[in-house]
Amino acid sequence: MTSAHHGHEHGAGGHTGHSHGVTADADRRWLAIALTLIASFMAVEVVIGVVARSLALISDAAHMLTDAVSIVLALIAMRLAERPARGGFTYGLKRAEILSAQANGLTLLLLGAWLAYEAVRRLFEPPEVAGGLMFCTALAGIAVNVAAAWCISKANRTSLNVEGAYQHILNDLFAFVGTAVAGLVVLLTGFARADAIATLVVVALMVKAGYGLVRESGRIFLEAAPAHLDPDTIGDRLAAHTSVSEVHDLHVWTITSGQPALSAHVLVEPVADCHTVRRDLEKILQCDYEIGHTTLQVDHAPAAVLEVRTGAGRGDDAHCEAAHGPVHRDEPHLH
Repeated sequence: MTSAHHGHEHGAGGHTGHSHGVTADADRRWLAIALTLIASFMAVEVVIGVVARSLALISDAAHMLTDAVSIVLALIAMRLAERPARGGFTYGLKRAEILSAQANGLTLLLLGAWLAYEAVRRLFEPPEVAGGLMFCTALAGIAVNVAAAWCISKANRTSLNVEGAYQHILNDLFAFVGTAVAGLVVLLTGFARADAIATLVVVALMVKAGYGLVRESGRIFLEAAPAHLDPDTIGDRLAAHTSVSEVHDLHVWTITSGQPALSAHVLVEPVADCHTVRRDLEKILQCDYEIGHTTLQVDHAPAAVLEVRTGAGRGDDAHCEAAHGPVHRDEPHLH
Protein backbone atom coordinates (compact mmCIF):
# COMPACT_ATOMS: atom_id res chain seq x y z
CA MET A 1 0.00 0.00 0.00
CA THR A 2 1.78 3.07 -1.26
CA SER A 3 1.07 6.66 -0.39
CA ALA A 4 2.69 9.78 -1.77
CA HIS A 5 2.22 12.69 0.60
CA HIS A 6 3.08 16.16 -0.63
CA GLY A 7 3.32 18.71 2.15
CA HIS A 8 4.37 21.73 0.13
CA GLU A 9 3.11 24.99 1.54
CA HIS A 10 2.57 27.99 -0.67
CA GLY A 11 3.17 31.48 0.62
CA ALA A 12 2.22 34.77 -0.89
CA GLY A 13 2.14 34.65 -4.62
CA GLY A 14 2.01 30.86 -4.58
CA HIS A 15 5.76 30.47 -4.57
CA THR A 16 6.78 27.15 -3.04
CA GLY A 17 9.45 27.16 -0.39
CA HIS A 18 9.25 30.76 0.75
CA SER A 19 8.55 30.32 4.40
CA HIS A 20 8.74 34.03 5.12
CA GLY A 21 6.21 35.07 2.48
CA VAL A 22 8.60 36.54 -0.10
CA THR A 23 7.08 36.10 -3.57
CA ALA A 24 8.89 35.08 -6.74
CA ASP A 25 8.14 38.48 -8.27
CA ALA A 26 9.69 40.22 -5.25
CA ASP A 27 12.76 38.00 -5.56
CA ARG A 28 13.20 38.92 -9.19
CA ARG A 29 12.70 42.62 -8.47
CA TRP A 30 15.37 42.72 -5.77
CA LEU A 31 17.79 40.70 -7.90
CA ALA A 32 17.21 43.00 -10.88
CA ILE A 33 17.99 46.09 -8.77
CA ALA A 34 21.20 44.48 -7.52
CA LEU A 35 22.15 43.53 -11.09
CA THR A 36 21.71 47.12 -12.29
CA LEU A 37 23.91 48.51 -9.50
CA ILE A 38 26.67 45.97 -10.08
CA ALA A 39 26.75 46.13 -13.87
CA SER A 40 26.85 49.95 -13.89
CA PHE A 41 29.71 50.20 -11.39
CA MET A 42 31.64 47.33 -12.98
CA ALA A 43 31.90 49.17 -16.31
CA VAL A 44 33.33 52.23 -14.57
CA GLU A 45 35.73 50.20 -12.43
CA VAL A 46 37.30 48.40 -15.38
CA VAL A 47 38.32 51.73 -16.90
CA ILE A 48 39.65 53.08 -13.61
CA GLY A 49 41.52 49.84 -12.88
CA VAL A 50 43.35 50.02 -16.21
CA VAL A 51 44.21 53.71 -15.71
CA ALA A 52 45.41 53.12 -12.13
CA ARG A 53 47.26 49.90 -13.15
CA SER A 54 45.72 48.20 -10.11
CA LEU A 55 45.28 44.43 -10.26
CA ALA A 56 43.16 44.60 -7.12
CA LEU A 57 40.67 46.92 -8.86
CA ILE A 58 40.69 44.78 -12.00
CA SER A 59 40.17 41.66 -9.90
CA ASP A 60 37.29 43.37 -8.13
CA ALA A 61 35.79 44.26 -11.51
CA ALA A 62 36.22 40.67 -12.67
CA HIS A 63 34.57 39.51 -9.47
CA MET A 64 31.72 41.92 -10.11
CA LEU A 65 31.36 40.38 -13.57
CA THR A 66 30.82 36.99 -11.92
CA ASP A 67 28.37 38.72 -9.55
CA ALA A 68 26.39 39.96 -12.53
CA VAL A 69 26.52 36.56 -14.23
CA SER A 70 25.42 34.83 -11.02
CA ILE A 71 22.39 37.11 -10.74
CA VAL A 72 21.47 36.59 -14.41
CA LEU A 73 21.73 32.82 -13.89
CA ALA A 74 19.63 33.10 -10.75
CA LEU A 75 16.91 35.00 -12.62
CA ILE A 76 16.90 32.47 -15.47
CA ALA A 77 16.86 29.54 -13.05
CA MET A 78 13.94 31.03 -11.13
CA ARG A 79 11.93 31.27 -14.34
CA LEU A 80 12.75 27.67 -15.25
CA ALA A 81 11.96 26.41 -11.75
CA GLU A 82 8.44 27.83 -12.00
CA ARG A 83 7.57 25.68 -15.00
CA PRO A 84 5.16 22.86 -14.09
CA ALA A 85 6.26 19.24 -14.07
CA ARG A 86 5.45 17.52 -17.34
CA GLY A 87 6.75 14.80 -19.62
CA GLY A 88 10.04 13.29 -18.54
CA PHE A 89 10.72 16.11 -16.04
CA THR A 90 8.63 14.73 -13.19
CA TYR A 91 9.98 17.35 -10.75
CA GLY A 92 9.77 20.11 -13.31
CA LEU A 93 12.96 22.15 -13.70
CA LYS A 94 13.43 22.98 -10.03
CA ARG A 95 17.05 21.82 -10.09
CA ALA A 96 17.92 24.52 -12.59
CA GLU A 97 18.51 26.58 -9.44
CA ILE A 98 21.10 24.07 -8.27
CA LEU A 99 22.82 24.14 -11.67
CA SER A 100 23.02 27.91 -11.31
CA ALA A 101 24.50 27.61 -7.81
CA GLN A 102 27.12 25.14 -9.02
CA ALA A 103 28.02 27.40 -11.95
CA ASN A 104 28.46 30.28 -9.49
CA GLY A 105 30.79 28.18 -7.34
CA LEU A 106 32.88 27.01 -10.29
CA THR A 107 33.29 30.54 -11.66
CA LEU A 108 34.52 31.71 -8.26
CA LEU A 109 37.11 28.92 -8.13
CA LEU A 110 38.33 29.38 -11.72
CA LEU A 111 38.53 33.15 -11.45
CA GLY A 112 40.29 32.82 -8.10
CA ALA A 113 42.95 30.58 -9.67
CA TRP A 114 43.67 33.11 -12.42
CA LEU A 115 43.83 36.05 -10.01
CA ALA A 116 46.13 34.11 -7.66
CA TYR A 117 48.56 33.55 -10.54
CA GLU A 118 48.53 37.23 -11.49
CA ALA A 119 48.93 38.36 -7.87
CA VAL A 120 51.95 36.12 -7.26
CA ARG A 121 53.55 37.39 -10.46
CA ARG A 122 53.05 40.98 -9.30
CA LEU A 123 54.61 40.23 -5.94
CA PHE A 124 57.88 39.64 -7.77
CA GLU A 125 57.46 42.45 -10.29
CA PRO A 126 55.16 45.07 -8.76
CA PRO A 127 54.05 47.76 -11.24
CA GLU A 128 53.53 51.38 -10.25
CA VAL A 129 50.01 51.76 -8.84
CA ALA A 130 47.92 54.93 -8.45
CA GLY A 131 47.06 54.51 -4.77
CA GLY A 132 44.74 57.51 -4.48
CA LEU A 133 42.58 56.50 -7.42
CA MET A 134 42.55 52.92 -6.16
CA PHE A 135 41.45 54.01 -2.68
CA CYS A 136 38.61 56.26 -3.84
CA THR A 137 37.27 53.68 -6.30
CA ALA A 138 37.32 50.98 -3.61
CA LEU A 139 35.28 53.21 -1.27
CA ALA A 140 32.69 53.69 -4.00
CA GLY A 141 32.71 49.92 -4.58
CA ILE A 142 32.02 49.29 -0.91
CA ALA A 143 28.94 51.52 -1.07
CA VAL A 144 27.65 49.82 -4.24
CA ASN A 145 28.16 46.32 -2.85
CA VAL A 146 26.51 47.19 0.47
CA ALA A 147 23.46 48.36 -1.48
CA ALA A 148 23.48 45.26 -3.73
CA ALA A 149 23.94 42.88 -0.80
CA TRP A 150 21.03 44.54 1.00
CA CYS A 151 18.83 44.09 -2.07
CA ILE A 152 19.59 40.37 -2.35
CA SER A 153 19.17 39.88 1.41
CA LYS A 154 15.54 40.92 0.87
CA ALA A 155 15.06 37.95 -1.49
CA ASN A 156 14.59 34.32 -0.44
CA ARG A 157 18.04 33.16 0.66
CA THR A 158 16.82 29.68 1.60
CA SER A 159 17.30 29.04 -2.13
CA LEU A 160 20.86 27.84 -2.80
CA ASN A 161 20.58 29.70 -6.07
CA VAL A 162 19.90 33.08 -4.44
CA GLU A 163 22.42 32.29 -1.70
CA GLY A 164 25.04 31.76 -4.41
CA ALA A 165 24.43 35.24 -5.82
CA TYR A 166 24.48 36.68 -2.30
CA GLN A 167 27.81 35.00 -1.51
CA HIS A 168 29.28 36.45 -4.70
CA ILE A 169 28.34 39.98 -3.68
CA LEU A 170 29.30 39.54 -0.03
CA ASN A 171 32.76 38.34 -1.08
CA ASP A 172 33.05 41.27 -3.43
CA LEU A 173 32.24 43.61 -0.53
CA PHE A 174 35.06 42.13 1.55
CA ALA A 175 37.31 42.37 -1.48
CA PHE A 176 36.65 46.09 -1.84
CA VAL A 177 37.47 46.60 1.83
CA GLY A 178 40.82 44.89 1.25
CA THR A 179 41.39 46.95 -1.88
CA ALA A 180 40.64 50.18 0.00
CA VAL A 181 43.19 49.26 2.69
CA ALA A 182 45.76 48.37 0.02
CA GLY A 183 45.10 51.63 -1.82
CA LEU A 184 45.63 53.60 1.38
CA VAL A 185 48.90 51.74 2.04
CA VAL A 186 50.13 52.48 -1.48
CA LEU A 187 49.09 56.12 -1.17
CA LEU A 188 50.79 56.68 2.19
CA THR A 189 53.89 54.46 1.89
CA GLY A 190 54.36 53.72 -1.82
CA PHE A 191 54.43 49.96 -1.05
CA ALA A 192 53.08 48.72 -4.44
CA ARG A 193 53.02 45.06 -3.41
CA ALA A 194 50.03 45.86 -1.18
CA ASP A 195 47.93 45.69 -4.34
CA ALA A 196 48.93 42.06 -4.99
CA ILE A 197 48.54 41.13 -1.31
CA ALA A 198 44.99 42.52 -1.31
CA THR A 199 44.26 40.44 -4.41
CA LEU A 200 45.41 37.26 -2.63
CA VAL A 201 43.06 38.05 0.25
CA VAL A 202 40.23 38.37 -2.28
CA VAL A 203 41.24 35.02 -3.80
CA ALA A 204 41.06 33.30 -0.41
CA LEU A 205 37.51 34.60 0.09
CA MET A 206 36.52 33.51 -3.42
CA VAL A 207 37.86 29.99 -2.92
CA LYS A 208 36.04 29.62 0.40
CA ALA A 209 32.69 30.71 -1.03
CA GLY A 210 33.16 28.80 -4.30
CA TYR A 211 34.03 25.55 -2.53
CA GLY A 212 30.98 25.85 -0.29
CA LEU A 213 28.62 26.32 -3.24
CA VAL A 214 30.14 23.45 -5.25
CA ARG A 215 30.03 21.15 -2.22
CA GLU A 216 26.38 21.89 -1.37
CA SER A 217 25.16 21.72 -4.97
CA GLY A 218 27.19 18.54 -5.47
CA ARG A 219 25.45 16.89 -2.51
CA ILE A 220 22.09 17.59 -4.12
CA PHE A 221 23.15 16.26 -7.53
CA LEU A 222 24.55 13.11 -5.93
CA GLU A 223 21.24 12.55 -4.11
CA ALA A 224 22.94 12.78 -0.71
CA ALA A 225 20.80 13.34 2.34
CA PRO A 226 20.63 16.97 3.51
CA ALA A 227 23.52 17.70 5.85
CA HIS A 228 21.19 18.31 8.81
CA LEU A 229 19.29 15.01 8.38
CA ASP A 230 20.73 11.61 9.36
CA PRO A 231 18.93 8.77 7.50
CA ASP A 232 19.93 6.22 10.16
CA THR A 233 18.42 8.34 12.92
CA ILE A 234 15.25 8.84 10.89
CA GLY A 235 15.02 5.11 10.12
CA ASP A 236 15.38 4.19 13.79
CA ARG A 237 12.76 6.80 14.72
CA LEU A 238 10.25 5.32 12.26
CA ALA A 239 11.05 1.76 13.34
CA ALA A 240 10.34 2.71 16.97
CA HIS A 241 6.65 3.13 16.18
CA THR A 242 4.71 0.50 18.17
CA SER A 243 3.10 -1.03 15.06
CA VAL A 244 6.19 -1.02 12.80
CA SER A 245 8.17 -4.24 12.42
CA GLU A 246 10.79 -3.02 9.96
CA VAL A 247 11.83 -0.11 7.78
CA HIS A 248 14.10 -0.58 4.77
CA ASP A 249 14.80 0.94 1.35
CA LEU A 250 14.94 4.28 3.15
CA HIS A 251 16.08 7.16 0.95
CA VAL A 252 16.44 10.82 1.90
CA TRP A 253 17.43 13.41 -0.68
CA THR A 254 16.86 17.01 -1.73
CA ILE A 255 14.73 17.93 -4.74
CA THR A 256 15.95 21.53 -4.68
CA SER A 257 16.85 24.05 -2.00
CA GLY A 258 14.65 23.68 1.05
CA GLN A 259 12.70 20.70 -0.34
CA PRO A 260 13.89 17.46 1.29
CA ALA A 261 12.16 14.26 0.21
CA LEU A 262 11.94 10.76 1.67
CA SER A 263 10.81 7.35 0.50
CA ALA A 264 10.78 4.07 2.43
CA HIS A 265 9.28 0.61 2.59
CA VAL A 266 7.57 0.07 5.95
CA LEU A 267 6.41 -3.29 7.30
CA VAL A 268 3.79 -3.29 10.03
CA GLU A 269 2.21 -5.84 12.36
CA PRO A 270 -0.54 -8.00 10.76
CA VAL A 271 -3.18 -6.49 13.05
CA ALA A 272 -2.11 -2.88 12.44
CA ASP A 273 -3.98 -0.52 10.11
CA CYS A 274 -1.64 0.52 7.29
CA HIS A 275 -3.35 3.86 6.71
CA THR A 276 -3.18 4.87 10.36
CA VAL A 277 0.50 3.90 10.64
CA ARG A 278 1.31 5.79 7.45
CA ARG A 279 -0.38 8.94 8.73
CA ASP A 280 1.47 8.63 12.04
CA LEU A 281 4.83 8.30 10.28
CA GLU A 282 4.10 11.20 7.94
CA LYS A 283 3.29 13.37 10.95
CA ILE A 284 6.59 12.37 12.59
CA LEU A 285 8.53 13.22 9.43
CA GLN A 286 6.77 16.56 9.02
CA CYS A 287 6.91 17.70 12.65
CA ASP A 288 10.28 16.31 13.76
CA TYR A 289 12.30 16.56 10.55
CA GLU A 290 10.37 19.07 8.37
CA ILE A 291 10.13 16.56 5.51
CA GLY A 292 6.87 17.28 3.71
CA HIS A 293 7.46 15.32 0.50
CA THR A 294 7.22 11.64 1.48
CA THR A 295 6.42 8.38 -0.30
CA LEU A 296 5.84 5.49 2.07
CA GLN A 297 5.05 1.97 0.91
CA VAL A 298 3.31 0.35 3.89
CA ASP A 299 2.71 -3.43 3.93
CA HIS A 300 1.93 -6.06 6.51
CA ALA A 301 5.06 -7.90 7.60
CA PRO A 302 5.40 -11.52 6.45
CA ALA A 303 6.03 -14.31 8.96
CA ALA A 304 9.79 -14.34 8.31
CA VAL A 305 10.18 -10.74 9.43
CA LEU A 306 8.03 -11.25 12.50
CA GLU A 307 10.20 -14.22 13.49
CA VAL A 308 13.30 -12.06 13.18
CA ARG A 309 11.76 -9.41 15.42
CA THR A 310 10.84 -11.94 18.11
CA GLY A 311 14.22 -13.65 17.88
CA ALA A 312 12.87 -16.89 16.37
CA GLY A 313 14.38 -16.38 12.94
CA ARG A 314 17.73 -15.61 11.40
CA GLY A 315 19.04 -12.08 11.81
CA ASP A 316 19.88 -11.70 8.15
CA ASP A 317 16.39 -12.40 6.82
CA ALA A 318 14.95 -9.50 4.84
CA HIS A 319 11.63 -8.81 3.21
CA CYS A 320 13.28 -7.64 -0.01
CA GLU A 321 16.04 -9.59 -1.72
CA ALA A 322 18.05 -6.50 -2.57
CA ALA A 323 17.08 -3.76 -0.12
CA HIS A 324 19.06 -0.55 -0.47
CA GLY A 325 20.80 0.55 2.70
CA PRO A 326 20.42 -0.78 6.25
CA VAL A 327 17.34 -2.48 7.66
CA HIS A 328 15.87 -0.64 10.65
CA ARG A 329 14.11 -2.48 13.47
CA ASP A 330 13.27 -1.48 17.00
CA GLU A 331 16.21 -3.46 18.34
CA PRO A 332 20.02 -3.20 18.23
CA HIS A 333 21.22 -3.42 14.63
CA LEU A 334 24.08 -2.39 12.37
CA HIS A 335 23.95 0.80 10.31
